[in-house]
Amino acid sequence: MKELFIYPHATCIAGVDEVGRGPLVGAVVTAAVILDPKKPIIGLADSKKLSEKRRNALFDEITEKALAWSLGRAEPEEIDQLNILHATMLAMQRAVAGLRITPDMVLIDGNRCPKLPMASQAVVKGDSLVAEISAASILAKVTRDREMTELDLSFPDYGFAQHKGYPTPFHLEKLAILGATEHHRRSFAPVKRALGLA
Repeated sequence: MKELFIYPHATCIAGVDEVGRGPLVGAVVTAAVILDPKKPIIGLADSKKLSEKRRNALFDEITEKALAWSLGRAEPEEIDQLNILHATMLAMQRAVAGLRITPDMVLIDGNRCPKLPMASQAVVKGDSLVAEISAASILAKVTRDREMTELDLSFPDYGFAQHKGYPTPFHLEKLAILGATEHHRRSFAPVKRALGLA
């Protein structure tokens, strides 16, 4: 991984990423990670480019070796109330606030930053470019995927373990036939249609 970003005054950098902006169901999950330079982790990359097995192995390694890590989230009700962008920013703030070490710089995947009490910078494609953001993307994705697998046990007809809540043809079909669960995001158009609110 190429570290293209140099912050001469930052001694403690946290990376932040989110997973779950696109799905119709469940929380948006974020993670913040401060890596330990003395304990390098080999193979960090954008979580979407790694196999599930590799992500799970890296999840364990990151949580064991990182100087600090934290998860944040915004629930479906908050997403419906605030909209997905503002809910994502809130979940990122929660992840950073949960770190047991306060970073002096926060690098955020994407093109905008939430309001934070320390310096921050958005990094487009950060999950491929910055090790801390890659680590955060892995923690967030593994956490959310596990939640979807768990939800699948309660609602086996919807296929959450397979599509993780994204609007696949199968999910949309089941939504039309079975209606929405209490975990669906009511402000998202396909869910609105299924509930007859569109």
